[in-house]
Amino acid sequence: MAFPSQLGFQDAASPVMEELLHFHDHAMMIVFMISTLVLYFIVALVTSSLTNKYILDSQEIEIIWTVLPAIILILIALPSLRILYLMDEINDPHLTIKAMGHQWYWSYEYTDYDALEFDSYMIPTQDLTPGQFRLLEADHRMIAPVESPVRVLVSGEDVLHSWAVPSLGVKMDAVPGRLNQTAFIASRPGVFYGQCSEICGANHSFMPVVVEAVPLQDFEAWSTLMIQDA
Repeated sequence: MAFPSQLGFQDAASPVMEELLHFHDHAMMIVFMISTLVLYFIVALVTSSLTNKYILDSQEIEIIWTVLPAIILILIALPSLRILYLMDEINDPHLTIKAMGHQWYWSYEYTDYDALEFDSYMIPTQDLTPGQFRLLEADHRMIAPVESPVRVLVSGEDVLHSWAVPSLGVKMDAVPGRLNQTAFIASRPGVFYGQCSEICGANHSFMPVVVEAVPLQDFEAWSTLMIQDA
């Protein structure tokens, strides 16, 4: 999760987020090289007392500053499109979870089970135990198995919400009357935090998203216990 004074992204916990981090580094390196080149040209032109009378109508320069930006844009667009299609792929998910946004909490329904559904409310600050995070902890976490494709169906009950978990590289709008879907594969066990990312009213900041990735046998034990208690 994020920590104070953090400048970069959170550590990746899914293959898609790893790809997004690699693309970010790739794009930032291109931006850095362009900025360095432009700065060099500015300094050279300002500090030099010599002028080239052919620089304003040189056909070679026109070709260079037309072709070079086109190549740079292609180098950015191709990996971007690849990741875009990877994020849209949902192939044979092992588990489907429906996340419904309310003012101001989330409800989860495991559609592969008969009676496995619950509401997830933020834990008030005065009820937190040592080690828990303010505004991020929920009384019921969304449990998912590790290294299994999980499909999340996202919708809203009342107003627009957005279900987002940065470490997993997922963010999907919860629109009333519309069912959107996203997917993730948790690459390691852990607890991953997110928040509603669409302003939805007075308590918008108080509806966290908490995803806990556990081994498959622990998930099966949890789901069995939840169904028995229902």
